[in-house]
Amino acid sequence: MTARLPSLNGLRAFEAAARHLSFTNAASELNVTQTAISHQIRRLEEELGISLFIRQNRALALTPEAKEYLPGIRAAFNDLRLATDRLLRKDNERVLTVSTLASLAAKWLLPRLSAFQEAHPGIDVRITTSTALVDFKSGDVDAAIRYGRGQWPGLRADWLMADQLFPVCSPALLEGPRPLQCAEDLAHQTLLHTSGGYDDDWRLWLTAAGLPASISKSPGLTFDLILMTVQAALDGIGVAMGRTSYVEADIAKGRLVVPFKITLPADAGFYLVSPAARADSPKLSAFRQWLIASVQNKA
Repeated sequence: MTARLPSLNGLRAFEAAARHLSFTNAASELNVTQTAISHQIRRLEEELGISLFIRQNRALALTPEAKEYLPGIRAAFNDLRLATDRLLRKDNERVLTVSTLASLAAKWLLPRLSAFQEAHPGIDVRITTSTALVDFKSGDVDAAIRYGRGQWPGLRADWLMADQLFPVCSPALLEGPRPLQCAEDLAHQTLLHTSGGYDDDWRLWLTAAGLPASISKSPGLTFDLILMTVQAALDGIGVAMGRTSYVEADIAKGRLVVPFKITLPADAGFYLVSPAARADSPKLSAFRQWLIASVQNKA
């Protein structure tokens, strides 16, 4: 005849209380009241017909029977934890979390992701956006698309693409009361700026074009996301300093135009970055191969 298993809650209370030799600490760990722990253990003792604790003044001790019982209970809970961890790890093998900038996600990555999901339907891609560097130690993020020079200790960095800087605007600005016909006309236009790491873009481009850098100080509009700067240009509000990855789709569809031929290479580029120890996982390898091919094919 198979023995009936005692209450799981009672066993959890017993294991925690035995480990701490304290009902109070066990209650805190399990997020219940001390009274609840006391009731659960008393009920377990009644189920087993055995006393498990010697209750002394301000002290708690295990009975000989409890000392014999505890290793098996502890091993069983460890097995449950390990089994749960294996289950969650198996599920995590299907989830790929990628961090990037909000503007890059909206203007460049998201339009491409449907192709990846068609090729790899078993991988659940989750995109998170942040301007801060990813803390890979938490394990919440598998990879990030970072802008820089590719030198991050302890991380694998795979080159994706470089950007070029050049003004972009709505086709409507090429005509109208103040038509944008030559670079000098920028002095009479509203310049659209992006804060953060892009503050100097206009000055650098104006200098390369042989124009006064002071034009970049003229009254204009500043946004904290390139996505918003590009949208303002699409709406005909002014002229934005575009970066290839953020504006190439709008240029291809004629929503934005490049009024001048002068372009300025950026001094860094985008990389797919991941912890070296986890860089070759199947889900991340699949994403890396697809992303690099997508960049090379201009998908």
